[in-house]
Amino acid sequence: MKIFQSKSARSLRVADFNFDIKALAENGKFTGYGSVFGVVDSYQEIVAPGAFTETLAERAATKRRLPVLWQHRSAEPLGYYEKVQEDERGLYLEGFVLKDKISRAAEAYALMEAGVVTGLSIGYWVRESSYDEKTGIRTLTKLDLEEVSLVTFPANDEARVEAVKFKLAHGALPTLREFERVLRDEGFSHAQAKAIASQGYRSLLQRDAAGAEGENDEGLKASLSELLTAAKLDLSSLS
Repeated sequence: MKIFQSKSARSLRVADFNFDIKALAENGKFTGYGSVFGVVDSYQEIVAPGAFTETLAERAATKRRLPVLWQHRSAEPLGYYEKVQEDERGLYLEGFVLKDKISRAAEAYALMEAGVVTGLSIGYWVRESSYDEKTGIRTLTKLDLEEVSLVTFPANDEARVEAVKFKLAHGALPTLREFERVLRDEGFSHAQAKAIASQGYRSLLQRDAAGAEGENDEGLKASLSELLTAAKLDLSSLS
């Protein structure tokens, strides 16, 4: 088993979970789990108990509240989490949407109440992990929690466009499948999207994984922008 220690843009992840709509209160309070221990997700990864211990302690020391975001959009905070802690199941959360003060929060509350918005999605960095070559599963042992969003589709689907936007905003590159999805959402056919991603974007991902000499995150993002422009798709359409 191999051990990895890192905190880089290449380790950015987004993971989704259902929350119990019965936990929604009239004052905007809701509860749920941002992560569940021991469950293999769409990345073939498992979060180990204690993975959030350090990041929660660091956040508590700085007295920074964890924001409730809308669909991973940093410009659209809905409220805050009053309690964030690990228990035997996973990362337990108690949050508030400020429905009486923020119009988007009021809309989100109504959708939660109607059962339309039923998911929590966390954005996090991988600090330390171990990889089992026999099973192909990576165990995440130390994570840096970035934010927790309310999402419409808690499907553990790494191809969601909002997840791609979140990654790009934090200097990370989307996966090959995510990039294909973005192209298709912008009007490219399945065959066109697959061809563009395979021919140009795959090479960019390989350079990123190899840590191209002399090229930082900004350089990789510039390369991505050039690729998008070549495909008649400007990076601004993702913002």
